[in-house]
Amino acid sequence: MSTGMKNLARTLDSLDFLKLDRRTFMKAVGALGATAFLGTYKTEIVSALEFAETKIIWLHGAECTGCSESILNGGNPDIIQAINKLNVNLAYHETLLAQQGLFVDDEPVNTSELNSELLVDELIEEGNYILVVEGAIANGPDGSGRYCVIGNRTFKELFEKAAKNANAILAVGTCATYGGITCADSAIADVTDYRGVAFTKEDSSKGMLTELGIHKPVINIPGCPAHPDWILLTVGAVILGKIKVPDDLDTVLDQYGRPIVFFPTDHTVHENCPRRGYYDRGEFDEQIGGEKCLWKLGCKAPYSHADCAIRRWNGSVSMCTQAGSPCIACVEPGFPDSSRPFYVEAEDKGVLLGANIDTLSKAAVGAATVVAGVHAVRRMKGE
Repeated sequence: MSTGMKNLARTLDSLDFLKLDRRTFMKAVGALGATAFLGTYKTEIVSALEFAETKIIWLHGAECTGCSESILNGGNPDIIQAINKLNVNLAYHETLLAQQGLFVDDEPVNTSELNSELLVDELIEEGNYILVVEGAIANGPDGSGRYCVIGNRTFKELFEKAAKNANAILAVGTCATYGGITCADSAIADVTDYRGVAFTKEDSSKGMLTELGIHKPVINIPGCPAHPDWILLTVGAVILGKIKVPDDLDTVLDQYGRPIVFFPTDHTVHENCPRRGYYDRGEFDEQIGGEKCLWKLGCKAPYSHADCAIRRWNGSVSMCTQAGSPCIACVEPGFPDSSRPFYVEAEDKGVLLGANIDTLSKAAVGAATVVAGVHAVRRMKGE
């Protein structure tokens, strides 16, 4: 942890966690990250949750399971530590549970201790759970949902059943939040008709909940994949009552349902990018493998609203641009279409530059030359 983070942790440690207001709480979790937050308030969390258990049903639709892999790769705390500290009962997660689907003559058999299909139905009927959805939901062909079938039923059917009885819904990853890669523009997109939980791309009227006529509060955690902190801290904030669902959602979420603390509307990845200095000097790489600004290689960081450059990944030591890859704005609702073509310089949208990048580069070099000349004259005058 950096010196600044250690100082912040010490400051917050002197405060009564259970008396933090929502705004202070969200600032704390946003700045500290899951590791420091859960560590700093371990005793208070245990005390607050001593008699409360939160059940989570985690469903997988059309996706690569990358978001589950991301949260499993969270190092400190790892998923087991987080579950224990937050007193979470991860009752159903298809990738992790021991049960499997057992069928005879197309009917599920045995008991829920062995059969995952019976287990999920029992858990849904019991109610009182947070539903986590990873992956898009097929609506095609012709509204049947048959392009994504799991356990002899469509994922659309399973999602509908689980969504109706959930206390709240957390959509994890860009596929679940906005449709992602599965609903990218293609010759078959209208036929497969994949949807996000509450949005399809930027359109909230085409989310699967709207299609099904279900009204449930949804928190979107986009990303391809989503950062472990974004997932753990959002779940923690809901469990601890620091985000009251649905009362607080209008103030803590942006227009696309993302927590503003992690996806700030007034901040982009570009602003804190470790390569930002090269951009300011007008120095750009034109081939992968260099150390300069990646704008000419298709970097979309100026249009990507996330705290990646501050929070970073892999134990808070790296991120896409730091590792040499242009940002592809995977947290944005229009991804991947809004980011394509990848690795090709984007046309200036006026949001960032207001000028041609080559003109800016020449201007930056010229300005640097003028400043250097001024300093040289001052040194000659003994100033």
